[in-house]
Amino acid sequence: MPDPLNMLFGTLAYLAALLTALWTWRHWHYRSYWLLLGGVVTVIRVRLTWRKVALGCGLTKKQHRWWFTVVPRAVASTGIVKVRRRFQRVAVDVKPWMWVPRPTRHGWRVTVRLLEGQVPADYADAAERLAHAWGVHAVRVFSPRRGRVVLAVTIRDPLIRLDRVPASGELLKVVVGALENGRPWVIDFRTVPHWLNAGATQSGKSNLANILLVGLASQPVALVGFDLKGGVEFTPYGPRLSALATDRAESLALLDDLIAMMLDRMGLCRAAGARNIWQLPAGLRPVPVVVLVDEVAELYLMADKSEKDDVARTSTALLRIAQLGRAFGIYLFVCGQRIGSDLGPGVTALRAQCSGRICHRVNDPETATMTLGDLDPAALVSARAIPADTPGVAIVASQDGQWYRARSFHVAEHIAEQAARTHAHLTPSWDELTAPQHPAEVTTPDLAALLDA
Repeated sequence: MPDPLNMLFGTLAYLAALLTALWTWRHWHYRSYWLLLGGVVTVIRVRLTWRKVALGCGLTKKQHRWWFTVVPRAVASTGIVKVRRRFQRVAVDVKPWMWVPRPTRHGWRVTVRLLEGQVPADYADAAERLAHAWGVHAVRVFSPRRGRVVLAVTIRDPLIRLDRVPASGELLKVVVGALENGRPWVIDFRTVPHWLNAGATQSGKSNLANILLVGLASQPVALVGFDLKGGVEFTPYGPRLSALATDRAESLALLDDLIAMMLDRMGLCRAAGARNIWQLPAGLRPVPVVVLVDEVAELYLMADKSEKDDVARTSTALLRIAQLGRAFGIYLFVCGQRIGSDLGPGVTALRAQCSGRICHRVNDPETATMTLGDLDPAALVSARAIPADTPGVAIVASQDGQWYRARSFHVAEHIAEQAARTHAHLTPSWDELTAPQHPAEVTTPDLAALLDA
């Protein structure tokens, strides 16, 4: 007959070994643990506790329903209990109908049917309460169609540790980091031509420019830099830059060259019957140009009234490139620590043309509002909540129309400098880029008049 004490110790040892194995599995390979075990347990728990969570987060509604009741009544004289059946209209808490949650790489997604009178904004307002109720990192709300919302739940922050993903290998497309849903963060200038990148010092703004330079250095594109810090940021990358401006005077001259290049390419497309350079034959197609602007606020600041005309010329040139540059292969990536409406209407107009938005940690709410305020109020709240000890984390308006938390890969300056030297042979000459290519019968003054019209 087995000893009960030995059986108890054996059972405890077995449980301890099982718990240790589960902890090791969860710690060393969380993805497989989540998909095979943790996700299944969580799905069951979420489905069973949805009524209580919905009630606590204010997502239920009072509805009147007819309720069948049995009312006993005792007759005092005989002691007989009579039963009377009746229907009674009572108010009950009705929870939204939830489909079965589906585990994902970093959490789960579940579709919820809205009750009468509810809108997706009700769930967006309750997202933080839902995250605390379920004990998860974050809850994002989407509405794929009328009457439905999708709750995308992230168990833990996937941006704490990034796995480097391979480069895209496509023209004008660079993988710069990862999104909070586990997908790669891709900057594709062919899809989103102009980007606005805001961030304070040490927030990851300059690191993102380094990643772009490394990703574009090996591609057949021309890189142009505007470094209003006197050239300290982009001068080390000079071997791969076709042109570099380091002050306002140089910036004005370089912007004039870009406008002339754009007008020339406009004439080339018009003569060939093409709407953009990508419809031209490969042998006739000009080289795409990516313009990197650092500290854009320096182009709009005025020390006195004598600089007013230069600022106006700069603002007009940048806005023209943003409005028309995409069709003619000129793309903008504009960076700045301070991007506010107080810099003038030119900045606001430029912001409207930059459909790609990136907001790192910023020092003032005005910059975050200028970058993300016209997209989604929830994105603005998330941007202001980025902690100082997470460089590279940003709020990104993606090309799918949604916004995500994202984090860029870390690329040291010496790596970007090495990439610039390695691919220096791919740098097009600025004189060759600005040389007229359009047919003789199409003149630049005619194109300028067309542009002004």
